Amino acid sequence: MQNIFDDDHPFFVGANYWASNAGTFMWRDWDASAVERDFRLLHENGAQVLRVFPLWSDFQHVTDHRMCSGKHYEFRCDEEPLGEGPAGQAAMVPEMLERFHTFCRLAQKYDLKLIVGLLTGWMSGRLYAPPALEHRNLLTDPVALRWEVLFIRCFVREMKGEPAIAAWDWGNECNCLAPETDDEMWVWGQLMTSAIKLEDSTRPVVSGLHNSLSASITAMGDVCDVLTTHPYPIFTPHCSVDYIDSFRNAFHAACQTRWVVGMGHKPAFVEEIGSFGPTVTSDRIAGLYARNALWNSYAHNCHGFLWWCANDQTELLQTPYAWNSMERELGLLKVDGTVKPMLKEIGKFAEVGKHHLAPYRKDAVALQSVDGDHWGVAYITFLLAKRAGFDIEFHNGIGPIPEAQCYMLPSVSGTRIIPRHQYHELLRRVREEGATLYVSSCAYGIQPFEGFGVEIESVAQASSPGRIISKEYGLDLTVARERSIRTGVCTAEVLARDEEGRAVFTAAKYGRGKLIFLAQPLENALIDAPRVFEENSPDYAGIYRIVRDLAGIRREVAVEDPMVTLTEHPAPDGSFEVVAVNNSRSDKTVALHWNDAFELTGCLCGTLQGDRLSLEAHSGAILTFGRKA
Repeated sequence: MQNIFDDDHPFFVGANYWASNAGTFMWRDWDASAVERDFRLLHENGAQVLRVFPLWSDFQHVTDHRMCSGKHYEFRCDEEPLGEGPAGQAAMVPEMLERFHTFCRLAQKYDLKLIVGLLTGWMSGRLYAPPALEHRNLLTDPVALRWEVLFIRCFVREMKGEPAIAAWDWGNECNCLAPETDDEMWVWGQLMTSAIKLEDSTRPVVSGLHNSLSASITAMGDVCDVLTTHPYPIFTPHCSVDYIDSFRNAFHAACQTRWVVGMGHKPAFVEEIGSFGPTVTSDRIAGLYARNALWNSYAHNCHGFLWWCANDQTELLQTPYAWNSMERELGLLKVDGTVKPMLKEIGKFAEVGKHHLAPYRKDAVALQSVDGDHWGVAYITFLLAKRAGFDIEFHNGIGPIPEAQCYMLPSVSGTRIIPRHQYHELLRRVREEGATLYVSSCAYGIQPFEGFGVEIESVAQASSPGRIISKEYGLDLTVARERSIRTGVCTAEVLARDEEGRAVFTAAKYGRGKLIFLAQPLENALIDAPRVFEENSPDYAGIYRIVRDLAGIRREVAVEDPMVTLTEHPAPDGSFEVVAVNNSRSDKTVALHWNDAFELTGCLCGTLQGDRLSLEAHSGAILTFGRKA
């Protein structure tokens, strides 16, 4: 069985699945005909992969039987003694296991691959744990851990022969099961992965986590095969600043997934994404959002894209649907089976995703600073680079730093930036290999600093926003800041000055390379600044275009409209493909400029007339270029 997360596997699309008739109660209120109807509709509309959930409390009925004063006496399966064999000793319910077998066979019938969220004790705001474990810490208590391992080993052993199963997932957002530290999550994740691989070493193990802290991502990358993102704008910091159909949110899923790759050093995919229903955004706009996010996730090699979720649940009375109105209309299908715009877009994109893309070209490495808003700065750095016509990869500063023409330390903050040995390695690459290092500063920051060729006289609380002004480069930008950096003697080239006429943006030769310094917290200032990536917003990406040119970054293909972004996908034979994406609310026709050593030989999607490419709003095209004979 091919690993769906291999680089040569097509980009896959699909949904997270609970049955239309019963939601989280689908296993106790089992209706195979309802499941088959759902699978038929999803298959007919292009779904390829489903993430599915054997609800923990339905499959493992372990109960704690106690005596006087609450003293534990024995564990049972409901009221019965534990049975024979692995299933009996794990207090598993045979009827539920048989239902899951039937479920897998229905998936196989409709050519649907399954990612199985094994330990699903957290779902949509409610905890579901077996009775014996309800009041224990489900991530650290040894009794809970024992029964979790028994559950996983039994379930995986029982189901590993089902060909529809493509991967094992720890369970839905298991970091929500209890309060946890990085070390506790590492131990828990290692235990779960080991239990899975004892029974089935042939399938990848997926984390299934909603990631928010870089350290946790780094820890989880140690103990699973595939990392995940659940990039909901409403829940992810800095992603509800603009409307859901904005340039900013068009890249949320792709950027966060690539950030997780850089933090955890493992493949990652878009495991859950959604709009949260008609009181957050209309189905029409949600469809356009899905289309744009699909194109950008595909272009940035994010492996797959699963919507939350398959079905609306407007008629269910149980919690969490009774509690949380936002959980009721998240589906790709309405209760009556009507197909929503999001599923139509996913279905159309299923054909695009079959076109295999080589890994996209990365021109710069953005390093994660220890202090500061890690995700927020990373997000803005990614967006500014896209607007400036180049691509970055992220790195957490742990382990070898990838080779690149350009390195970026954006909006460094506080006194802990990156380890000393990593910084000195960057300086060596600049000095000896001709690389470029760009540093922007919130205040304080990196040392040694002498090579940058500009003196920092003092730092103080800012009394007003900062300015970046350059007639030569056409810059006149205002930057929000908490601290003001006053520069003095400057031997570097001055690229721009501040409101007092002092050097604020400089470039200095350093050995064979360049050190670029921006004495304004550009990326940090834009984290929660609304509408700064709209059509006619100030040209903050102009700073990055200057960095691009000074670093000698040259792309084979370019466009002049900042709302249309490109990724380049080189092939071993010297040809390459370009994914062009229109991230605006209006249709676009743009002129393509490419290296005359190549010729444009093909276009998939979009409309091409000579060097003019027409793209629908929130849509894209794949262009093929070959080297001229």
